[in-house]
Amino acid sequence: MMAGELNDLYQDIILDHSKNPRNSGYLEGATHSARENNPLCGDRVSVYLTVQNAEITDLTFEARGCAISVASASMMGQMMKGKSVAEAQNLFKQFIALINGSDVAEGVELKDLQSLSGVKQFPTRVKCATLSWHALQHALESGGIESKTS
Repeated sequence: MMAGELNDLYQDIILDHSKNPRNSGYLEGATHSARENNPLCGDRVSVYLTVQNAEITDLTFEARGCAISVASASMMGQMMKGKSVAEAQNLFKQFIALINGSDVAEGVELKDLQSLSGVKQFPTRVKCATLSWHALQHALESGGIESKTS
């Protein structure tokens, strides 16, 4: 596949996830949640998880933001369901490496997330792509539910 075709494919994936986000909405009965926002552009995301026996059994998000922010949250939701907390934390590290232009560990399959690799060329967009991921990490580290009103 030529570079132009690959860029078109990546753009199509991002637009599809942005216009038709998967796992979008509030998750009733979530065991973990966190919110993040990007004050520079106004993007906001809340991530809700159900964790049972150290496995993410469900994940949803609510987002208001740009196409990159919403698409990244949608892709993250697809990747994380059924993963152990340890696997999720490793995927977080690998995704951050991808977005920052570092090497991704061999054998790590990032699937549609690869389409976001181009944001490394636009430093102001890196925060957009990683916002939901930082919310996920915060939710896993805090181990609880953030108040929906705060």
